[in-house]
Amino acid sequence: MILAFYPADWSLVCSDQMSLYNEVLPEFRRHGAELIGISVDGRGVMPPLRMHASCTFRCSPTSSLKEPSRARTASIARPTVSTERALFVIDAEGVISWSYVSPVGVNPGAEGILAALEALHPEESKP
Repeated sequence: MILAFYPADWSLVCSDQMSLYNEVLPEFRRHGAELIGISVDGRGVMPPLRMHASCTFRCSPTSSLKEPSRARTASIARPTVSTERALFVIDAEGVISWSYVSPVGVNPGAEGILAALEALHPEESKP
């Protein structure tokens, strides 16, 4: 599983990041991984983002989580804006096998996620 915490659905960097992940989603799934995007934005913002970025993965506001304060520990957060974006790759046993925290204005890309997935399943990385 890939968890992608991101600050604000309508920021340019977040839109670019989530659009990129949507494009490489088949590659994530080739490694058996599903992607969940988690934002501190409210429920009212999430559907427009899905339409804007044509997301085909699950996006969830932290307000939909049972314990939003725990979810926000991935990033230091004010009530409505996260100050960092964080990525986690979780293996089949539920262990965080890779994580990365990126500054707000920097799209972390997909290379780190793909490298982590390939490290978990090196046999799937061979042509």
